[in-house]
Amino acid sequence: MDEKYKKIKIIQNGPYVVSGKLPLEKEIIKVDENGEVEKWEEGEKYPDQENYLLCRCGQSKNKPYCDQTHRSINFDGTETATKGKYLNQVEKTEGPELDLLDVPKLCASARFCMRKEGTWELTEKSNDPEAKKMAIQQSCDCPSGRLVALDKKIEQAIEPKLDQSLSVVEDPQRKVSGPIWVKGGVLIESADGSEYEIRNRATLCRCGKSKNKPFCDGTHITAKFNDEDKSLN
Repeated sequence: MDEKYKKIKIIQNGPYVVSGKLPLEKEIIKVDENGEVEKWEEGEKYPDQENYLLCRCGQSKNKPYCDQTHRSINFDGTETATKGKYLNQVEKTEGPELDLLDVPKLCASARFCMRKEGTWELTEKSNDPEAKKMAIQQSCDCPSGRLVALDKKIEQAIEPKLDQSLSVVEDPQRKVSGPIWVKGGVLIESADGSEYEIRNRATLCRCGKSKNKPFCDGTHITAKFNDEDKSLN
């Protein structure tokens, strides 16, 4: 199918309308024996559908799908995120071989950037091959695309290769469910018909409480949002 038909349309105070038969699965944040976030693990896959509705208010009884609960609770899904370009918002950490681009308000609290010394310090030590490798891996594991490593030699962003798909994030360490991870450059259309910048990675709020809607801001952790998913059973 033509990529232009693969998109997410935001309904005002309602769900995400997903079209174009985008695959949907669970993705789980895994930690090592020391409790440090280590890797992503693929979870269960949802049945393929040409079009489907994903809950945005956090209250559906059929998560991750919408069951129209947003209507009965008068969900306020007002979009507050900027439609500005990522590169116009970045803070930069400079290193000898890498620069790290960072837009903090996109943080989805996945915590890959906190492993070992942290991505910022590793970037500053990027003349060390191991530090450079780890900084690149951590930035590529950032689901929201808050962090992007830039190879200074070729002046090119380093991005993971991701097929167009969606994942609902689970965070067992924090005992919460996380955002919808949008992968591979899927178009996200605002309720007003305008479009957000198409990026390789983005995370959409599904607890209903982000202050940066439609994007996740990590509030699912303090809100103790739990999917309690019944739709795969």
